[in-house]
Amino acid sequence: MIKPRLSIRSAFAALVCLALVPSLAACGAAIPPSELVDARTAYKRAAAGPATQLAPAQLDTAKQALDNAEKQFASDGPNQKTKDIAYVAERRAEIAEAEAAREGADRQRSKADKDFKSTEMEGLAKTKDQLEAERRAREQTKAEADRNRERSADEIARSKDEINKTKAELATEKAARAEAEKKAAAAMASLQEIAKVKEEARGVVITLSGSVLFATGKSDLLPIAKDKLTEVAKALKDQGFKSLLVEGHTDSRGKAADNDKLSLKRAEAVRDHLLTQGIPADKIRAEGLGSTRPVAENDTAEGRANNRRVEIIVTPEK
Repeated sequence: MIKPRLSIRSAFAALVCLALVPSLAACGAAIPPSELVDARTAYKRAAAGPATQLAPAQLDTAKQALDNAEKQFASDGPNQKTKDIAYVAERRAEIAEAEAAREGADRQRSKADKDFKSTEMEGLAKTKDQLEAERRAREQTKAEADRNRERSADEIARSKDEINKTKAELATEKAARAEAEKKAAAAMASLQEIAKVKEEARGVVITLSGSVLFATGKSDLLPIAKDKLTEVAKALKDQGFKSLLVEGHTDSRGKAADNDKLSLKRAEAVRDHLLTQGIPADKIRAEGLGSTRPVAENDTAEGRANNRRVEIIVTPEK
């Protein structure tokens, strides 16, 4: 069964307040997957064999399927869809070969029948022993042709079954992906109600106001803060992630050393609550940055309020 794998980066980027989605550029020429390489080989073998003459329609179908796989690879690289389409293309090429073998067997049998009748007329002049030997040889030829024809029919049936199975798996994968995207959208919509979410070069950044999480000058989480962080933890577990970094930030008032200490304690409090909600300890760490990374001016009450915050930086799974 083909299992969907939803990227948290794409899920977050598509759903957070119409945030800007960065363009993804290819980092070099993609290596074709083994399925596409096998499909190319299968088509080349079929095109070089009797299928060109004996099964041109099936060979053309195989060529179209391979072209589709090549286009998908050129467009999206060696993803699962490319592999699935390439797999179908390989099966189509094998069907063309099997159909050519079946047609060849039919022609061989027809020729054997024709030769049989022709030789019977000519054999009137031959001895009884000679005619019997030739009869046996012809029967053997006909029997071999029948066996070849049956084998070709079996091969075609097996290839068609595999294609139908692949189509069914693709349909199942598509439905599962749609359900996963629906679930991600619901989780992110809920997350947007309690925090600001945006995508930056360092990862997906979830920002929570310090005034919502803590009392002034304190590092103990408020009851409402625990509820909000529980929802954040649920959304993160639903999406999957590689690692989390919790950063504590303050405004510039007070001593820098005190701000550094307070910001670290607040980051650790957030981290510890996320741990109680099932976030793995080896995937999350806390850091206090004090007032070193303001997002607004500190000379206004509003600016200082914006600077007093906790940020959760999510590194998505690759």
